[in-house]
Amino acid sequence: MYLDPHVSHAVKILIMGHFGVGKTTCIGSISEIEPLQTEEEITEASEGFDDLSGTPNKVTTTVAMDFGRLTLSETLVLYLFGTPGQERFKEMWEGLSRGALGALVLVDPERLHESFSILDLVERFGLTYAIGVNRFDGTTDYPLDEVREALNLSEDTPIVHCDVRDEQSSAQALITLVKHLMSILG
Repeated sequence: MYLDPHVSHAVKILIMGHFGVGKTTCIGSISEIEPLQTEEEITEASEGFDDLSGTPNKVTTTVAMDFGRLTLSETLVLYLFGTPGQERFKEMWEGLSRGALGALVLVDPERLHESFSILDLVERFGLTYAIGVNRFDGTTDYPLDEVREALNLSEDTPIVHCDVRDEQSSAQALITLVKHLMSILG
């Protein structure tokens, strides 16, 4: 990995969320380098493990991690690590969380129940986080206060709508997380 000697702050950020929520798409839309993606076709081996009911058109899945880079300023670079969404990769999430300053947790408002185990892990790892409510075609755009209540989030947890297919929208979600981190770290 290339580190620019002029960058004074390189920050590791996790992009987390349940299976099929858009983590790979988010990193792909925003990374200034060709993202490293470990996508593989979903096969019969995933039957009984991966619930495709919420994502019937999904044909690939992350099997290790995604990686990208985003420069926010002359002195601040984010190194983005996308975690796989399946529970069976829980040990990998813990390893990826080491050294991370925070996490952008993506949620699908139509499948919020799938987010609770991810939020439990983020809190167990001690990560500061923000929530990105991803927009999907043909779904309802729920008010953020309703999503906050449904996820039982504290009032100081940032929550924003985002469309991970859009570079500007993904950047704004990450900027929300960075501002939150800066307010905590001073």
